[in-house]
This record gives sequence, C-alpha cells and structure tokens, in this order.
Amino acid sequence: MDRMNGLKRTQYCNDVREDLIGTEVVVCGWAAKRRNLGQLVFIDLRDRTGIVQLAFGDETDRDVFEKAETVRSEFVLMAKGIVKERSSKNPDLPTGNVEVAVTDLRILGKSETPPFEIVDDCNTSELTRLKYRYLDLRRPELQKNILLRHKLTKVTRDYFDENGFIEIETPMLIKSTPEGARDFLVPSRLHNGEFYALPQSPQLYKQLSMVAGFDRYMQIARCFRDEDLRADRQPEFTQVDLEMSFVEMEDVLSLIEGYMQRAFKEVLDVDIQLPLPRLTYKDAMERYGSDKPDTRYGMEIYDISDLVKDSGFGVFEGPVQGGGSVRAITAKGGSAAVSKKGIKKLTEEAKGIGARGLAWVRVDEEVTSSFDKFVTKELIDSVVERGGAEQGDLILIIGDTNNKHVLTILGALRQTMAKKLDLIPEGLYNLLWIVEMPFFEFDEELGEWVAMHHPFTAPMDECLEYLESDKANVRAQSYDLVLNGIELSSGSIRITDPELQARIFDLLGMSDEEAYEKFGFLLDAFKFGPPPHGGMGIGLDRLLMQMIRAETLRDVIAFPKTKDASEPMTDCPSPADAEQLDVLGLQLVEKTEE
Repeated sequence: MDRMNGLKRTQYCNDVREDLIGTEVVVCGWAAKRRNLGQLVFIDLRDRTGIVQLAFGDETDRDVFEKAETVRSEFVLMAKGIVKERSSKNPDLPTGNVEVAVTDLRILGKSETPPFEIVDDCNTSELTRLKYRYLDLRRPELQKNILLRHKLTKVTRDYFDENGFIEIETPMLIKSTPEGARDFLVPSRLHNGEFYALPQSPQLYKQLSMVAGFDRYMQIARCFRDEDLRADRQPEFTQVDLEMSFVEMEDVLSLIEGYMQRAFKEVLDVDIQLPLPRLTYKDAMERYGSDKPDTRYGMEIYDISDLVKDSGFGVFEGPVQGGGSVRAITAKGGSAAVSKKGIKKLTEEAKGIGARGLAWVRVDEEVTSSFDKFVTKELIDSVVERGGAEQGDLILIIGDTNNKHVLTILGALRQTMAKKLDLIPEGLYNLLWIVEMPFFEFDEELGEWVAMHHPFTAPMDECLEYLESDKANVRAQSYDLVLNGIELSSGSIRITDPELQARIFDLLGMSDEEAYEKFGFLLDAFKFGPPPHGGMGIGLDRLLMQMIRAETLRDVIAFPKTKDASEPMTDCPSPADAEQLDVLGLQLVEKTEE
C-alpha cells in the first residue's frame, strides 16, 4: 500500500465542477466502482459529499494506469490530476460533466469484497447491514441523513444560544426514581449493593438549574429507557432538552415555534407558518381519536348517539344508555376500495384493539348496511346525512359504554383507511400543539386514578379547587408538540409551591416519606426560592426521522440498536465475566419461567 507522503486533499469529490476545469486537484475516498475498457479505466471515487469520476487513458503514466487496474471495490484511494470535461456526461451526478485525469494514484487501503454492495437500493437484510454498520454508513442515503442530523444539531445550538440559553451538561449516573418506563441500572463498585440509573431525561437536574439561577437551560441530552422497541423508539435516544424560568405556557410555546420554523427552513428549506394550530386534548380525541393526530387528511369522527339512542337496536342503544356513545367516520371512496373480505379484516382489527364489533354503511347506488334488518331506512339515511357521505363512500361505526374506547378504536381505523385510500399527501408538515391534557387518567387494571405526567407538572389554576373531588376533569398545564401523527415532545409548567406539591404527592398515593426518599434533594432545593419555570424535551431522533420521512429511527442514528435492543456489530449486550461480577458484589441467578 502507498502512503500520503505529504499529499493533501484539495477538494471533496462533490466540489469538483466545471469551474475547476484545467486546474490540478487532489481527491480521496473509496472506490465505488471500476470500469476497465481496455485502453481506458474509469473509477467512481466516493466520499461523504458524493462521487467524481477518475479517468486513466493514453496520456496516463503506465505505472499509474497499471495501478488503477488493480483497484477493487471499496479500496481507499488518493488521486491527483487535472480536471477535464467529460466526453460522456452523466446528468444524474452533480459532477457528471467533469472528470479527473489522474497523474498520481495512491492506494492507501485495500478492502475485502464487502458482504453487500454499497448502494442506496440495497436488498441485503437490515440485520446484515447492522452487523457491518460501518459499511452501511458509507451508503450515500445514510451519509446524507447523518450530515442532516449534524446540521439540525448545529441549528438547535445556534437558535437557543441566540435566545439566551446556556448549555449545561447534567449527570449520566443518577439516582433511580422510577416513574413510567423502567430505568437502566448501573451497579456501583465503590458502594457495593447500590445502584445508579441512567437518566430517562434530565428532568430533575434541569429544574435544579432553575433554582441555581441559570434561568435558560438547554442540552442536547442522551436519555435511556428500558422499554420495548418500535420503529420510533430506541433504548438510548437524544432529545433537545430545555427549561426556562419566569415564564408561562405561552412563552414556552412561542419559543419552540420559532425553533421549529428555523430548523425546517435551514435544514430542509421548508417554510413553517406560525402560529402553529392548537387543539385541546378533548378536541383532539373527539375529532381524531388520538392525542397525537395526523391532520394532513380529514375523515374526522362524528357522534351519532342522538340518532340511534332510540333505534331499538341493542348494539347502538346499549352503549348510549350505559353512559357511552356511538360514533363514526366516513371514508370517502371507501365503498369501492373495501371488499367484503376487507370489511372482515377491518372488523378483526377493531376487535383486536377492544371493539365488540364493527358496524358499517355502504353508500353506493343503493345504501346498504350491516344492520339493515334492525333499524329503519330513515335512521340509516340520517346517519348518511350526518356523515356527509356520498356515492362510493363507506361509514364505519363503533359503540361502547367507554367513550375513550370508541374514540381510540375509530382513531386507529381512521389511520388504516387513510393508508388504504392513499389519502395522506406527500410534502406536508402539519405541526400542532395539544394542550390542556388530563392531569389524571383512570387505570382500569389498578382501579384507581394515576398521573398522566411526572409529579412536578402543574395543574391548571382553575382546576385546583377540585383536585380531590373531580379528578376526571382536572387538566394539566402541559403541552405536546405533534408532527404528522407523531409526538415530538412533551412539556409542562412545573409546580414550585410546596403545599401544592404535597397535595399532588398525596393524591398519587405517595407518602411524605416515599416522596422524600425519591425526590428529597429537589424538595430541599425548593425551600430556597424556586422561580416559576417550565420546559420540555423534543425528540431529536424523531424530529429528523419525520423531517426526512425515514421509515425507522435506525435511519437517522449512526449506531442504533435492533428491535430486541441489541447491537449485532459489537455483539452487545454480552455476558460479564465472573471477576467483573465479583468486584461489583453481583451474582447471577438463573431465571425460571413462572
């Protein structure tokens, strides 16, 4: 192999353009492809910016030409030469009008045959590509994603710096205060039998930063949650974390809207119109069946309880009389697109998420329904009129004594039908706020009210008087940012009044002793003048995933985990040896099935 011996790169591959014709350049990268035409050899040289063609012909020194003939895929090359106009231009490449006529070629590293071709349209399984992630990351598409991530991170730091924020690093080894997701625990060698936790978020430390007087905190924070993975989840993830003192909800929302507008403009050159729309949690659920609705398409939920409550049909009357409701969605063009077999699949989907069944109305030349035999034609006509249904449409109906079940099931069917009917437009970024979230939710398994948020979220002022008496109607000073049906962030105004905090702990069934055991350091700090404050955390991975319409978070993270939270490349997690465990005072016990 050759050495650089003082030769230095002058241009990245993608920078070699027509304006450099006639000049000498030095480029370096990996051999993406070699074409040997006998008297001519061409090599596509690839670096993180793109591809440029290296040319070797009659004018090339014989030793250089012969060396070019030995180059194979993924060899590491450095080439010096003169930029010339290509005789056979490639309109698909930004550099397709020029080539480098090489005078000096250096092979800096050789490569075995890669386990898959380094191209964007790669058919190799994801597991194999993750095993060789360092090769997968050479693919132009992933390189572009990681470079966009860098750009988004830079825009983030610039924006918050310009708005007076201070970046503060908070600890990675913290006290375990399990709330919601499971903590990753880290055993302590120096404190045998005791454990640190990896942070699920910097929540408590950023609130302490407010007490300390750093009234505007931000951090590009690494966070960890030991939970089952999905396409939009990873056990370790990054969030744009921030907290502000002397603010109310409007101040936080206005600042984040400015950040979103700036990020989309600088990263994608997309204009976001402000102010962003807002929906209360109640409206979002009743209209879309979700607290993170995708508003790029319609098909909103509507209530037909008043139409069917006296229908004589128990499937409809029962839910209404039991305190629930009967509601529907109208899928435009759905009748033609969904066969009888398709209806059966939709019914199975609905039952799989808690429905007792699915009623439907087809609006064709004749109006037919799954309940023709049980109700009058006039009632069916009134349902069609309420839903604004026209010929070719399909109405889907759910009833239940639990209104939340009705709404969430219809919300799921709404998403299914939108995909089936191809109703989701490309190129739209529908950002919106969900506000006035419930403070409590009823856990049917436990049979009691539990907190929907962390215990430092403040209730809305008008709800304080019935915290104890009417939990169902207590709303929180919280706010979620949603993009195209995906929750990007969650935040709230925090509690700083010790008496109110004690009430909340008590309502959550947490004794004074338990509260102090978990959060004593924060409660002690709040004895020394905590300013009013609020903040939020924005999922950086999720944001970029939605911005570039990636299919999974793995497409925007350099070294992600698989769905079972493992890393094939390093064979992680892996067993610890007996000596390591002994030092930590740990002993493995074989897990048995119950």
